[in-house]
Amino acid sequence: MNAATGLSLAGVATALVIMWANFRPWWKGGRDPKALIPYGAGWLLGSLATVCAGGALGWGAAGITGLLSKGGDTAVGSLVGTGAAALASSRMGSLTPAGGIVVCVVLAGVILLHRASGKQDRRRIIGGIITGAVLGFLPGVAAQLGWLPDTANMIGAWGESLGTKGSL
Repeated sequence: MNAATGLSLAGVATALVIMWANFRPWWKGGRDPKALIPYGAGWLLGSLATVCAGGALGWGAAGITGLLSKGGDTAVGSLVGTGAAALASSRMGSLTPAGGIVVCVVLAGVILLHRASGKQDRRRIIGGIITGAVLGFLPGVAAQLGWLPDTANMIGAWGESLGTKGSL
């Protein structure tokens, strides 16, 4: 397994099962886009947490990835007798201090959404955080989502410019 995150194929498969469990009821139901907000908010936070190297969110994302991978490896090993299949991991980019503030605002928004949600939506938020954290470390996913930390940095820079003299 990867030393930085402990990412394994079984962990990715577990994350994909969690994602499928969240999308299937939506797909079979009315497909109301608003029903995806809890899962999507959690997924956004989980994905952004993967670029928070050195912070509590980054530590949490790596920990979630390691736990899911170790649990998946143990389950697959027990069921079929194979060993762990380690995967390479990557990060989407890096955050500026202003981008870090944006991630903190996203965190606050997800916490408020979680507190205001019912039991089912709370589970969807947690599922989104888990899948965003695990899949966000995959090199292919990280490459495709390279715009995400850049967007957080740009929004943060814009907010920062509002406070500087003569910016308007």
